[in-house]
Amino acid sequence: MSTQNPLPPRRETRRAKKREGRKSRKRWLLWVLLPLLVIAGAAAWYIGDLLGTAKEAIRNISTDEEENVETTVVPPEQSVREQPIAMLVMGLDTREKIGGMNTDVLMAAAFDPEKKRAVVVTIPRDSRIDVEGYSTRKANAYYANFYTAARNKGRDAKEADLQARREVKELFGKFFGIPIDYTAKINFKGFSDIVDALGGIEVYVDQDMRYKDVAGGTDINLKKGFQKLNGDQALDFVRYRQSNAGTRQSSDLERNKRQSEVVGALADRLLSLGSLTKLDDVIDAVGNNLSIDMPASEIERMIGVYYNIRRSDITFIHLDGKWRSPYVHLDEAKLEEAKAALLEIMAPRLAHREAAGR
Repeated sequence: MSTQNPLPPRRETRRAKKREGRKSRKRWLLWVLLPLLVIAGAAAWYIGDLLGTAKEAIRNISTDEEENVETTVVPPEQSVREQPIAMLVMGLDTREKIGGMNTDVLMAAAFDPEKKRAVVVTIPRDSRIDVEGYSTRKANAYYANFYTAARNKGRDAKEADLQARREVKELFGKFFGIPIDYTAKINFKGFSDIVDALGGIEVYVDQDMRYKDVAGGTDINLKKGFQKLNGDQALDFVRYRQSNAGTRQSSDLERNKRQSEVVGALADRLLSLGSLTKLDDVIDAVGNNLSIDMPASEIERMIGVYYNIRRSDITFIHLDGKWRSPYVHLDEAKLEEAKAALLEIMAPRLAHREAAGR
């Protein structure tokens, strides 16, 4: 990939604190804890019926707006079992020193329950998003701006989060031309801890990567080649952009491809028999780093539908474009390809709505 038009540098560091997680001994729970792995088709699922502890875990992750998420009922004909759904996956960097509310990992995904397949579109964080009725911003800034606006109106943190999620779903739904039903929000720290809990992942590092920031606590030092990475190294791999030690700088577009590669590697690792004994550690590592604005009943149904989806069932589309400060201007042909692929998944549902006069 060309090294022209590099993106502006961004200081990075790793969080020092670890969050405490909740333990469970049910394999299915892995699906609920990390939607990126749902997208990638990872994990073994389900031992027996869903027990009380399972439902409690789902309630902890669901941010459904009903006071009692178990009472939220989705009609069977509209359920994830029967109808395609679309989800926006947001990765936030909430590190203590320099973290913020920006969604530096952003993926739009559509799921097809009939053919057990999915389309995942990775969105460069600096993409110029121009949607009628909204201010033009970088893709990664919208959630933070919606959240801040809600807080400034006196809403508490939970209410502001739900409002911001509603608005990013509407915004990116208009951008892609499909209804987006849910958001999954994960902290980068959860990603790093999951890799460690699995004993590392094997990926091909596409270039030498060297960047050191003593003040910020960042020390990226990776060599080109196929290798096994621990959690911090995997996080360095997917986030590397700036260099101050002679290695080539990277771009937002290259980072998007690395994100998909790591998601696939996580899937492969979780599907290996040797990893099944590590699932308790994986669950503990994720802890409170994930939330999904999906009713608890629908989370259970989604587990049942997509438990055996595999990497080969996922179509990854990486949006790309050209950097013209301060934005990445997306390639229109690639964007249209992504819209068409998402729409093709969602078409049966849209046809059903039209027939029902909705």
